[in-house]
Amino acid sequence: MTTNYSSSTQLTTAQQTGSETGTHPTVLTLPELFRKVEGSVVQVSTSTDGDNADARSGLGSGFVYDRDGHILTNYHVVASAIAADDRLVSMNPSSEITVTFLDGSAYNARVVGSDQFSDLAILKLEGDRIPYNRLVPLPIGNSISLNVGEQVVAIGNPYGLSGSMTEGIVSGLGRMIPSSPETPPIPDEMDPTVQQPSTYSIPDIIQTDAPINPGNSGGPLLNTRGEVIGINSAIFSTTGASAGVGFAIPSSTIKKVVPSLLTTGTYQHPYIGIVGTAVTPEIADVLGLKEPKGFLVTEVADRSPAQEAGIKGGGGSLIRTLGGIEISGGGDVILKVDDKTVRKIDDVITYLEREKNVGDTIQFTILRNGGTENIELTLGPRPVQQQVTEFRS
Repeated sequence: MTTNYSSSTQLTTAQQTGSETGTHPTVLTLPELFRKVEGSVVQVSTSTDGDNADARSGLGSGFVYDRDGHILTNYHVVASAIAADDRLVSMNPSSEITVTFLDGSAYNARVVGSDQFSDLAILKLEGDRIPYNRLVPLPIGNSISLNVGEQVVAIGNPYGLSGSMTEGIVSGLGRMIPSSPETPPIPDEMDPTVQQPSTYSIPDIIQTDAPINPGNSGGPLLNTRGEVIGINSAIFSTTGASAGVGFAIPSSTIKKVVPSLLTTGTYQHPYIGIVGTAVTPEIADVLGLKEPKGFLVTEVADRSPAQEAGIKGGGGSLIRTLGGIEISGGGDVILKVDDKTVRKIDDVITYLEREKNVGDTIQFTILRNGGTENIELTLGPRPVQQQVTEFRS
């Protein structure tokens, strides 16, 4: 299986949802919805000069975020235009980004903030002659209240076809996809017996069957009130075309990450520093658990918050799981985080990304040597270069 890419700390009033402003936005017909948002969805193209072997170009989508000329898109759409190995955001001097509106008006843009671990980037249109009425921000909705089966719409530029609209439903919630600056955010194999490289991950992902194709990345996923509830990011496909399984970064992540990108250029994700696996029935039998739940810690990163708090990794007997992959037992099993039940690592990562920040203290309830203990841990900033969180489920 291959993966295909579609190559102010306060929200403005226009970006607040109806529930936040005390109003109830009207449900729109599909033609009404398109007319309402079409002028705010843009095409984002990048080009990087260099030797023939190094010259690169990319094509994706984006949308107007605010009246100041900021455009929200995916990190991977503009990654080639960002200076390599630069913790601070700066443009690659040999790169150019062009933002084109549906009417054909085009503007140069620069990256002012990016976060590879949530696949988000903020661009700023350059020039002082941009008509004010062109900068109509799309309102950011509430992805946390979404339900499977709700109707959604994706708008973008698949294969460069500007202003394309597709419709579908929310077909899944709470998905998790790997994110890495060096590799695609979707594994090339869905087979759970195939061991993937250790990587950070993006939690709380929205799955949709609205057709999404290369070029849609960075465009909005909207509810029927015209609110952005996600930003289209990746697809599963064996052919390069939509197979009805698309993924979008949720608006809850946008609301948390983007204000920091605007003010500092970066975002610090809370970090624990553990590697492990979800507790399977086989592992539960070995550990003497009544039911398979929790996260078995097999490794703890050096100088990480987990190590400082005394979390223990594996080193005991080997436990064999799917496909004959050997996992070292003897490590702590995380059962709860702040009294919230942990059935797999997804529960921990989603909780941290939604509700916690660097510097916050959390409490783990762990199983160790047959008994439970509570351990407090202060969250640190996620290292940029080191990749330490691995899952098998």
